[in-house]
Amino acid sequence: MKAQKIIIKKVVKKNHGGHHGGQWKVAYADFVTAMMAFFLLLWLLTMVSQEKRAILSQYFKHFTIFEKSGQTFLDSSAGIAGQGAITVVPQAVQTLPIMKPEEFKEVLKKAIEEKLQDVKDQVYVDIFEGGVRVQLIDTEGKPMFNLGSAEPTPLALRILHVVGESILPMPNSIAIEGHTDSLAYRTTHYTNWELSTERALSARKVLEKMGFSPTRFSRVSGYADTVPFVKEDPTDARNRRISLILLNPKKD
Repeated sequence: MKAQKIIIKKVVKKNHGGHHGGQWKVAYADFVTAMMAFFLLLWLLTMVSQEKRAILSQYFKHFTIFEKSGQTFLDSSAGIAGQGAITVVPQAVQTLPIMKPEEFKEVLKKAIEEKLQDVKDQVYVDIFEGGVRVQLIDTEGKPMFNLGSAEPTPLALRILHVVGESILPMPNSIAIEGHTDSLAYRTTHYTNWELSTERALSARKVLEKMGFSPTRFSRVSGYADTVPFVKEDPTDARNRRISLILLNPKKD
């Protein structure tokens, strides 16, 4: 009888150990799956352009469950098209009446103070050509475009979206100007003229993705280094900038 009890205890102990001995395999499999998903996410992020990452970043930064629950960024600002490219889906916008330049200048400055407080020193608003001009200006370490490139940085996209949201409901025509510093390229095949023009065109494309009609743009121009922001120092980083001009209709 005693021998039978010992055998039963050994069997129970063996079965008990076998029952728990496989749990680590399940936990390890879950860990491996989670790591695979994590590295897949990192890989996908490296394949996304800076513009698309900026759009996603802005969406999640301002997301609130109370206002946007049940929606995705596809509903308000972006959509998936083609090979996974993110494109902005224009929404119906109520057109506002034309405002006086001084009034709209204050509207823009308020939006910049509220939403771009940390970079407001890189956004200048003034009255120009009878309308309101907004200048997106480089500073050292905070460029609007990558060096020698017409691709907007996430900072430029963020500012363009804030300014664009304020301009979009207005009926005024828009002019876009690109400017560079005086540092020249070593080759004559590509100069600051091409660069400034391509940067202005890039800004136009960003605004069109936000819902701006192509017919609203009266001109898109590149001025190279001919109109410096800091006249006493043509190489100053602040000379590299994009200007958005909300033009007032000409009166007869």
